[in-house]
Amino acid sequence: MTPAEQQTSLRNLKLERDATLLYEGLEARERDARRRVAFRTIASNERRHAAIWAARLDSAGVAVPAPPTRPRARIAFILLVARVLGSRAVADLVRTVEGDEQEAYLMQDDPEVASIIDDERTHAEMWDGFARPGRDAGPEPVLIATPTRDQVTSSAADSATVAQLSHASLMDPSASEPWHRGGQSGTLRATIFGVSDGLVSNLSIVMGVVGASASNRFIVVAGIAGLLAGAISMGAGEWISMTSQKELFERQIELEREEIRIMPDREELELAAVYHRKGIPPEDALRLAHRLMADPTVALDTKVREELGLDPDELGSPWGAASSSLLSFAAGAAVPLVPFLVSAGRPAFVGAVILSSIALFAVGAGVSLVTGRHLVYSGVRQVLIGAFAAAVTFGVGSLIGVAVA
Repeated sequence: MTPAEQQTSLRNLKLERDATLLYEGLEARERDARRRVAFRTIASNERRHAAIWAARLDSAGVAVPAPPTRPRARIAFILLVARVLGSRAVADLVRTVEGDEQEAYLMQDDPEVASIIDDERTHAEMWDGFARPGRDAGPEPVLIATPTRDQVTSSAADSATVAQLSHASLMDPSASEPWHRGGQSGTLRATIFGVSDGLVSNLSIVMGVVGASASNRFIVVAGIAGLLAGAISMGAGEWISMTSQKELFERQIELEREEIRIMPDREELELAAVYHRKGIPPEDALRLAHRLMADPTVALDTKVREELGLDPDELGSPWGAASSSLLSFAAGAAVPLVPFLVSAGRPAFVGAVILSSIALFAVGAGVSLVTGRHLVYSGVRQVLIGAFAAAVTFGVGSLIGVAVA
């Protein structure tokens, strides 16, 4: 085993052990019996994957690290949110973790890796199934491995396997690639960045007024004004943006529905052309398009996804986005203001700097949950950005204060 292969195997082992701790923790915190069964099954899969890499390292004479006794910060945060809000609230974060595994494995050419990727895709499909309305009312989730390319192309592949592949990859293409879906609903992302915007902007306002040597009263008034103005502006802007976007998407979907109704033959050819451009032979593409067009509902869903690049089930909620932006901005903007509400002068200034620095680091760490970057890197970067903005406004405020005086 080369040094590069050792590093890759060690990284794979770490990823799988993280995932094992994640699903073991979710199982321990889950009250729904069927979800516990699913989480237990996935944890077993992840444990098996970790054993593969541990055995490979051991056979090469490489020292295998001891299993971690506690989850690292990112996994611990997800489990904390799951404990407070339930497993549904962390679905996007878990998809991101699954996406990290798949992205790492996609760069590795190995038969065992291909099998592991199939398992990870199945895990993602389980989360998608839980997210669908009415899913919890059904029977216990059964995790079925996604068929591999060899299974599909071999002469032994039966019709059931082919039908399963057609449903998974054509009717819901995003199900097999969860790293594109993580955070797609935007709620978590909007919340994190809303807090960041509120924190940085109001910290800048407060520091600017402090630099101008204004009294505590003026600082508080400016901070409250910045909080209210920014929160209302963010909420209104997000509502208008999401409403306009949703109306545009709904209009495009309605036009597509009418085209299917009025000229189905032309739409069938367009759909066949889409699949042909993806590499499907013309005859097969035509047969597939004809089969899909037989059901108008399926045809519309497919056309919207393939031609417009939209997911009809995830057009967004204007009110949800607006309220999330408003509240998260207000929460962030309140941080640098609190010390001046309970104190004044230098103690309030020092308290605002310390409290804002801690909050900025926490926001950066939260951003790392979405982006997958290192927690410390994202946290320090966010602190530096906030510090730069505050320093600029404090300097400008100081110049203005001197000039006025």
